Amino acid sequence: MTTSTRLRPADLARVASVGLRTRRMRAALSALGIAIGVAAMVAVLGLSASSQAGLLAEIDALGTNLLTVTPGSTIGGEDASLPLDAPAMIGRIGPVEAVESTGTTEAHAYRTPRIPANQTNALSVRAASLDLLAALRTSVTAGRYLNAATAEQPVVVLGAAAAARLGMPGVQPGARLWVGDQWFYVAGILRATPLTPEIDSSVLVGYPAAQRYLGFDGHPTTVYVRARTDQVTAVRDVLAATANPRAPNEVSVSQPSATLQARAAAQSALNGLFLGLGAVALLVGGIGVANTMVISVLERRSEIGLRRALGATKGAIRLQFLSEAVLLATLGGVAGVGLGVLATVAYAQVKDWATVVPPLAWAGGLTAAVAIGAVAGLLPALRAARMAPTEALRTV
Repeated sequence: MTTSTRLRPADLARVASVGLRTRRMRAALSALGIAIGVAAMVAVLGLSASSQAGLLAEIDALGTNLLTVTPGSTIGGEDASLPLDAPAMIGRIGPVEAVESTGTTEAHAYRTPRIPANQTNALSVRAASLDLLAALRTSVTAGRYLNAATAEQPVVVLGAAAAARLGMPGVQPGARLWVGDQWFYVAGILRATPLTPEIDSSVLVGYPAAQRYLGFDGHPTTVYVRARTDQVTAVRDVLAATANPRAPNEVSVSQPSATLQARAAAQSALNGLFLGLGAVALLVGGIGVANTMVISVLERRSEIGLRRALGATKGAIRLQFLSEAVLLATLGGVAGVGLGVLATVAYAQVKDWATVVPPLAWAGGLTAAVAIGAVAGLLPALRAARMAPTEALRTV
């Protein structure tokens, strides 16, 4: 009667786990290195995918059909200006749905007139048209925006960043700012506008008030254009010539959503750096697994000799120790995937993003862990298989 030396998968898993179960602390520390590397890789890919999903959702909500028109430079290198009727001219373009504008004044805003003039908090005072919020697809978080009446009075509305820098989290009755050389009352505070960060750091007044109280000349410095989504490119091609027919080369046209999309691409480019750091951690973990397996082979020479004496083949011994290394790395990989997913979920919740963990993240992490375990355990497994039974049974 012959006895097969081939182990069934269940028996192989039980035998491979012997070393891990009898040396739990050592196994746990070795698996920790693998777990850290895999967690880093999963978290980097997960957070990147989640942030990009949030950014793209934000772009979709704000729309990709917003164009901005600003003055460029003259042939002589001087600052150009947009004609007074540029917004009205742009509004005549067929696919254009909305046209609003702002104009930068030379005034600055302060909490009190006692603040030194050079401490401007990097804020600008801009004249703004009445339907600006609709064109930008934003709203107020407190108070009200300008209307036909307040646009002619010394009244301001603050961008989100401007309110924070001026220490005004809300609109209090009678709240006012020193703008130019007189007091302006605060009517409202805007929500943040990612597509138009210049609005966030602005103090907005009506065009009539800017001309009456701040010496504004009425020329718009930024025109915001909403076009039909399927006609954005066509509208963009004619904006410069429409805004300033005499000198279209002195007009700059941009699409703010392209900036956010470029930012998403830049985040993807940075992933390589962080994935490299995760790979280094994974490599260190693999070295830890290899070290653990080498020591395990030395400590278990008697076991190896006994198994060889009982009929175990070199292949069976080799498979046992290789399986033990792979099992150890796999356990570390599973723990790392769990940690990476938890980190992604937690951070995405804090940032209000949709949680996205790409299959490449967790599948790639597990695959890398198994591969590292196999490579790390190969040499110790070969060394164990080469031991002669008589040599292995000698007392260590």
